[in-house]
Amino acid sequence: MSHEIAYDFINQEISLLRRQSYPDLVAKIGKTKHQEFLAHDGSRYLLETEVFWDSKKGGDIRVMVCAEGGGVSAVFPVSDAFVMAADGTIAG
Repeated sequence: MSHEIAYDFINQEISLLRRQSYPDLVAKIGKTKHQEFLAHDGSRYLLETEVFWDSKKGGDIRVMVCAEGGGVSAVFPVSDAFVMAADGTIAG
């Protein structure tokens, strides 16, 4: 797995999610999203997106996107995340 390619997919997904509103992201809590992508080199990548309460219900939410390409990366995927407060401000 190429970390560079994996982070390209992750960054694209994170960019889309950061533009969503707090209520839209709250609606995704508990609904893990799986997407499969074919890279330009022919390898397949699985992206998993999860949204969950960061510490308590009704507070900040954490949005995490992980990518793996099979093999060792299935055990140790690469990831990125951000936290959104109820007022829509983003950290991370």
